[in-house]
Amino acid sequence: MRSVIFHPHYPKWLLGLFGVWWLVWAINPLMFHDFLLENVLTVVAAVLVIGTYRRFRLSNISYTLIFVYMCLHTIGAHYTYALVPYDEWSRRFLGISTNELFGFRRNHYDRLVHFSFGLLIAYPIREIFLRIANVRGAWGYYLPLDVTMSFSMLYELLEWGAVALFGGELGTAYLGTQGDEWDAHRDMALATFGAVLSMSTTAFINWKYSKRFGEEWWESLAVKGKQSLGEVKLREMLEERRGVPPAGDEEGPE
Repeated sequence: MRSVIFHPHYPKWLLGLFGVWWLVWAINPLMFHDFLLENVLTVVAAVLVIGTYRRFRLSNISYTLIFVYMCLHTIGAHYTYALVPYDEWSRRFLGISTNELFGFRRNHYDRLVHFSFGLLIAYPIREIFLRIANVRGAWGYYLPLDVTMSFSMLYELLEWGAVALFGGELGTAYLGTQGDEWDAHRDMALATFGAVLSMSTTAFINWKYSKRFGEEWWESLAVKGKQSLGEVKLREMLEERRGVPPAGDEEGPE
């Protein structure tokens, strides 16, 4: 298993496996137009991952997390999120009812995927921050959480826009609130909780095995720029535009 995960072609194997997975679930979806709508972001994500592979290759761990999330999303797109028959599957294969066991009164597959978004996607976002923005310490955990929350909020806005644009049965299927007026809030909360869990786990592992964990943490919180910005920086730019030399640059008497 270790040799597979560390193999240089591992991401390509994941891509091929996801292609097969997607094709299987693309057969006779419950609502064809909803399936197409749900997969718009899937196509965008796939193009980004494939397009950046040579120039900015992520770790195999990040690709694995993205792969798992995309597989979960594909199932939701096939059935529409509100109608994924996970309770029927648990009855058939485990002999128990998930809904009865946890007292569910609605289909919670969408909740699972929103939680999984935070849990699985926060780490790839962290990798991007560390390798491109060069963030360190506390910011390497906070910023991925912040961006994950922002993406979750943006997705809820996209859902609202889709409902306003398409309306009817397609809009209802895509939104998937199932009569819950707080659906968007709960979805964002679960994505946030997943991201918090992901970053907390990452921080714990780094604290356990990295000798510079504490040092990097405090260094990241230290003040780097002694001069304030805002009106001070604005004045500097205006003076530079007028050709006024910065304070301290004038030549004094010899």
